[in-house]
Amino acid sequence: MKLKLALTGAALLAALVASPVQATMLRWAAQNDILTLDPHSQNHATTNAILQHAYEGLTRYNAKYEVEPALATKWTYLSPTQVRFELRKGVKFHDGSPFTADDVIFSFNRIRQPQGTMAIYVAGINEVKKIDDHTVDFILAGPNPILLRNICDFWMMSKTWAEKNKTTNVQDYKAKEENFASRNVNGTGAFKILSWQPEQRVAMAQNEGWWDKRTSNVTQLLYLPIKADATRVAALLSGDVDMVTDVPPQDVPRLKQDGNLKVIEGPEVRTIFIALDEFSPELKYSSVKGKNPFKDKRVREALDIAIDREAIKRNVMRGMSMPAGILVAPGVNGHTPDIDRPLKADVARAKKLLAEAGYPDGFEFQLNCPNNRYVNDEKICLALTSMWAKAGVKTKLVAESMSTFIQKVQNFDTSAYLLGWGVATYDAQYSLQSLVRTRTSGADGNFNFGRASDPALDKLIDAMKTETDVAKRNALIRDALLRTRDEHLVLPLHHQLRPWAMKKNVDTIHRSDDRPSARFTNIK
Repeated sequence: MKLKLALTGAALLAALVASPVQATMLRWAAQNDILTLDPHSQNHATTNAILQHAYEGLTRYNAKYEVEPALATKWTYLSPTQVRFELRKGVKFHDGSPFTADDVIFSFNRIRQPQGTMAIYVAGINEVKKIDDHTVDFILAGPNPILLRNICDFWMMSKTWAEKNKTTNVQDYKAKEENFASRNVNGTGAFKILSWQPEQRVAMAQNEGWWDKRTSNVTQLLYLPIKADATRVAALLSGDVDMVTDVPPQDVPRLKQDGNLKVIEGPEVRTIFIALDEFSPELKYSSVKGKNPFKDKRVREALDIAIDREAIKRNVMRGMSMPAGILVAPGVNGHTPDIDRPLKADVARAKKLLAEAGYPDGFEFQLNCPNNRYVNDEKICLALTSMWAKAGVKTKLVAESMSTFIQKVQNFDTSAYLLGWGVATYDAQYSLQSLVRTRTSGADGNFNFGRASDPALDKLIDAMKTETDVAKRNALIRDALLRTRDEHLVLPLHHQLRPWAMKKNVDTIHRSDDRPSARFTNIK
């Protein structure tokens, strides 16, 4: 295959040229790379979107995001806190070894290790007990209304493979550590991951021994991270890739007009927001010494109302965003339009609040931002620095690749940062528990790197974990979202809208969790 355009990076060029065009190969490009191949290390959507092809859970989503059996064929509630799972027999890992109850127990203990960020998917499970080789009981801390959704992303790893390759411990990504599992894959899924060349490609091929019936004709999948917007779009226009899921908003109209392409659109259950360091006694990378201005609600509110979300939608996102007032997007249980009302920009009031808090002349801090993860992420951050400057707050912007950005965030090496949060469970508890619950050694607050802590909010979040009455639980969620909003614990910017562009012969389902799946894709 000969490229018709100049790509940034000789390695990426070589990856594309080396890939033969086949009727059953899907070449998918997006802007950011995966972080690791360790299935229990990083709760990162792109990483999860790739690993879902190779690793599987006991449950999974169907095309309509309904929970269905995967590595478990059946589950029975023996009591509100004990659930028996009957495991699928005859399933083999990619290395040919059988999948058994021992692998479930091993994977449960592994995913909970604190150096990883995937423990949210087993939150509320105290223990996994082996009944026999193909039966396990989950012992719960209390009734768990979203258990079956949570465990879709609790992926099974082979105990014997991990022990053999000395990779029983989860990769500590923030410490820049690697292990065997961070570079090698042995799942039960429909595809085998053959290789990962960072910032170049991930290559996959069909697992001939997969247990399930295939509905897709894709036999090879090549994922290509192409950071530059223009290069990514040019690769699609020239026919060198089949599908692009990070489509720059400014390019959507012309892609729709191209007779060789089609664009499928839909909302994404992802909210882009700013998190602030609300914990450190002295704010890092700030002109303020001896204290932390973000501990003051007035300062957080000032930053919040200095943001012109409609201007970001109009000028940065080209209309392709939904200005946000709360932490979860439409499509997530708990979202209601009446509380998702974005704040109107009010620079005069922002200045007044800053003066009341003791900063009449403003102050300076650093904003960390990825530049290859979310739609127009660096441009959003640049817009924020300009908006905050009007209120007297100076911002030093540090924009970098997601791979290094997230290491700084997880090491608390920021004063403020931009992040996007997709809701894998389609339930607001996932966001609230991960992002604003006070951090503990477990799943609570495992992505709360601003270390916000509000005891009243914690009580609401803890109550919703075990409340099985739908109306009562939704009331708890509503109160928690309102408190997060009104205390300005994070600053929501917008909910992403997500167009995907592809060749006309690619038939796939738009996924609002931004995880394209070969399982639901065919090439005509």
